[in-house]
Amino acid sequence: MITVTPGMRRLCASVLGMEAIVAGLLTPVAINVQGVAPAPAVAVGIGLAVLCVIVTGLLKHPFAYVAGSVVQVLAIVSGLLVPMMFFLGAIFAALWITAIFVAHRVEGVTSR
Repeated sequence: MITVTPGMRRLCASVLGMEAIVAGLLTPVAINVQGVAPAPAVAVGIGLAVLCVIVTGLLKHPFAYVAGSVVQVLAIVSGLLVPMMFFLGAIFAALWITAIFVAHRVEGVTSR
């Protein structure tokens, strides 16, 4: 079970906030550069951005970190529309994992 700490919430919220911006920008890139039809591009790009914002609001609950991990997988899978998202999704997944582990380590040290 995940112990939610204020530092972990802040770090993970930062990752999801930046990811929401990148996911939102996925839409025009998919349409204009990759030639994806507008409907699926909007559904994936804006949908992923909205999902990031929703999960950010739920980060005080332990289940939100599982949902955030699912968001990371979806970000990587969005590379099917815009291939650069394979790379960016992997970067955000690494940041997500790092945020969780760093917060646990730092807050574990400061609580002693």
